[in-house]
Amino acid sequence: MANTSRPVRRTALLASAAALLGLVGACGSESSTSTAPRPTQAPRTTTPDPSAATGAATTPAATAAPSDTAGSASASARTDGRCRTGELRAEVGRVDPGAGQRNFPIVLTNTSDRTCTVHGYPGAAFVDASGGQLGPDPVRAPSSPGTVTLAPGKSAWAGLSFSSPQISGARTATPAALLVTPPDEHDPIRVAWTAGEVPVGGDESSVKVTVLEPGTGP
Repeated sequence: MANTSRPVRRTALLASAAALLGLVGACGSESSTSTAPRPTQAPRTTTPDPSAATGAATTPAATAAPSDTAGSASASARTDGRCRTGELRAEVGRVDPGAGQRNFPIVLTNTSDRTCTVHGYPGAAFVDASGGQLGPDPVRAPSSPGTVTLAPGKSAWAGLSFSSPQISGARTATPAALLVTPPDEHDPIRVAWTAGEVPVGGDESSVKVTVLEPGTGP
């Protein structure tokens, strides 16, 4: 009778070995799958909004505008040289008689929107209707000239005086106007003269003018 136990045992061993290899392979595959690192999601970054940065930078500029305006208003109020003829209005005030004299205030008023100055004596000349001068230029009364600062709307005055012709006996004329020239200016301001005769020649015919002072007269 033939011995069949050896082939059977070999077959069984081969089957066992195959089964063992399959089990090892399965374990290796499961281990590699479970231990493989999972990819991590990159952290999300936020890019700053350029418009927000720009807005923050421009905010101070927007708030600086009012100070510039305030600076312009302050500049417009500063003293900026002498008053020009075109910035002034001239008037002759009411007569103030006394001791044989006739005294009139010549008033200069700042009509501009800036502050300016006048210094010293105004020019003055009586003229007829055609513009011809009547009598000599007024004489400057001795005094110490000062600078008068005129804010918009403010005035300075100088005295114009002469002896009453009825007392002095001087030769007279009736002017149509008094030409008033602001200090250091060339162009006069024409003011209608309504106060009657003035001395233009002879004894005691001098007309005097005083320095400018603040205000509109005594």
